[in-house]
Amino acid sequence: MWAGVRLQLVFYRQYPDSFLPLLTAPLYTVIFLMIVRHGGPADLSSYAVIAPVFIALWWFALFHGGLVVQTDRWSQTLELHVAAPTSFAAVVFGRILTVTLVGLVSFVEIWLVGRYLLDAPVKVRHPWLLTATLVATAFAMAATALLMSGLFVLARNAFAWTNSISFPCYVLGGILVPVALLPGWLQPVSKVVFLSWSADLLRASLAVESVPDAAFRIGMILLLAAASFAVAAGLLRRVLWRVRHSGELGLR
Repeated sequence: MWAGVRLQLVFYRQYPDSFLPLLTAPLYTVIFLMIVRHGGPADLSSYAVIAPVFIALWWFALFHGGLVVQTDRWSQTLELHVAAPTSFAAVVFGRILTVTLVGLVSFVEIWLVGRYLLDAPVKVRHPWLLTATLVATAFAMAATALLMSGLFVLARNAFAWTNSISFPCYVLGGILVPVALLPGWLQPVSKVVFLSWSADLLRASLAVESVPDAAFRIGMILLLAAASFAVAAGLLRRVLWRVRHSGELGLR
């Protein structure tokens, strides 16, 4: 896993354009805050600040982390990774986790833009909850990206899959529009999307009121992340077995 971390850091040094989401995240913050400020209730400011964080994290996790395996396939290095005497899933997860942790930088810049540039009423009231939620969310994002990386090996057009799955997850996660505004039959579905738990906790860390069941809610994020990781590891092994036996491992 540590080898995967070091490898991904080398990629970042060679391809600085990978940091593009860190430039677009503040722009989303400006757009969402202006919409809320001029057309919606003032108490939705936390939604406008939190939403760009998840958009940036999702971009890093899926567009960079989820395409790790596909990128190796295009560059014809996947065979070397698979042949190495180590866990392929561990190496890939190390790279994806590095991508996700870099994405957490977006929270700092978004908070600075919202708090000091746009004078939004956002202040961290529960720093311990904020820290725990961000760590749990990073793990969940990485586990989800690992799951997607296995699926993208089989997909001929991984970019189309990535674009298609993003916005439904934003809606189900309630990152900008509250889950309570979704149709009644759809609201229970949001509970299996870790974004809904993460978004609620991040907004709660900005509220004055005490946060009920904080440990349970963080535990739910970790539980969903662990389930995604287990499924992803099994799927990745299955996918690699399939492409080995079909002779499609090196296809681009």
